[in-house]
Amino acid sequence: MPEVVLSAQNLVKHYPIKKGVLRRTVGHVKAVDGVTFDLHKGETLGIVGESGCGKSTLGRLLMRLEEPTSGSVAFEGQDFSGASARDTRRLRRNIQIVFQDPYTSLNPRMTVGDIVGEPFEIHSDVVPKGGRRQRVQELLDLVGLNPEHINRYPHQFSGGQRQRIGIARGIALNPKVLICDEPVSALDVSVQAQVINLMEKLQDELGLAYVFIAHDLSVVRHISDRVGVMYLGRLAEIGEEDEIYSRPTHPYTQALLSAVPVPDPTLRGKREQIVLEGDVPSPANPPSGCRFHTRCWKAQDVCTTDEPDLQPRPDGAGEHQSACHFAEPRAIVETKDVSNLQHDARFATTKVEELSEAGDTPVPDDRSTPARAEAMDPTAEQPQDTTRVVEDPTDRPR
Repeated sequence: MPEVVLSAQNLVKHYPIKKGVLRRTVGHVKAVDGVTFDLHKGETLGIVGESGCGKSTLGRLLMRLEEPTSGSVAFEGQDFSGASARDTRRLRRNIQIVFQDPYTSLNPRMTVGDIVGEPFEIHSDVVPKGGRRQRVQELLDLVGLNPEHINRYPHQFSGGQRQRIGIARGIALNPKVLICDEPVSALDVSVQAQVINLMEKLQDELGLAYVFIAHDLSVVRHISDRVGVMYLGRLAEIGEEDEIYSRPTHPYTQALLSAVPVPDPTLRGKREQIVLEGDVPSPANPPSGCRFHTRCWKAQDVCTTDEPDLQPRPDGAGEHQSACHFAEPRAIVETKDVSNLQHDARFATTKVEELSEAGDTPVPDDRSTPARAEAMDPTAEQPQDTTRVVEDPTDRPR
């Protein structure tokens, strides 16, 4: 197994809720509440979940853009969360981030060359000062941009090109880990595919490890080696890509996958869809026990009192980690082959005269409006022919 390059142990981040004139703390928003995982060299770990589950906060904690309330982050065995400012700067060189919005993450008053070359100003020992312009041009070419556009500003590029600029800035210092906070959610589908293919190419060439945060389950499955599912600040399930998508054991993961649209029209309505009842609880006051029990159809008394541990549980072909007292595999993505089923005869042909065999009233092939209207409703009053040109006696030259 490849070596562990980044490790999070019981990572917690609580934001205080302050009220009153004296700004007293009356509670906490538990954005991230005990997340543990390992990221291996050259691996892509996908993080998915509903909005507000703590995905982006987790990404910021991994870079120490946010100080954790408790827990630790280790890079190649060295504690990153408790490092000094000098050690943090040195370690952060190996952990970079690509933000969600490709426009607001770039300074509109700086040229592309200044944006991509700014890391070299902070880490001056990476590239000599005389060779920084050439290195920036090499980075632009590496992400598929014209090196001659080094003096342009962000507003002169499209959304996909701006995200490529953000990726170029992220890989400028040759990092080992890249945190991708929904890097394709603001892009068109065709541009998403280009950016995803670019990231896979860079991973192969540079040996990067990704923490890929996204909402789109299909994108995460395409790029990820392992997938972690978050709910209310905690990991509900984590495992290999095929284990999560083909044999999910946590009810929340099964509900998420059942909501994925089916591209094939013949398969729509042929698979079970799990509809969750109730609203997502507030992270300021999460439920006791299992945090998903207020919306879970399997919930029993033990779920309201005992919090399930994230531990290996059988999935039908092996086992992977899941936090559920009653975890069991359930096929969601794979749908049954319905190619042999009888199709609705009304949709089997486009010829008008054959529709009568399906039990519908035949419609004459005459394209005139009165004939078609009479066939649809014989009792209706037919419109008069108003297409003839007649002389209006009042419309005469004066």
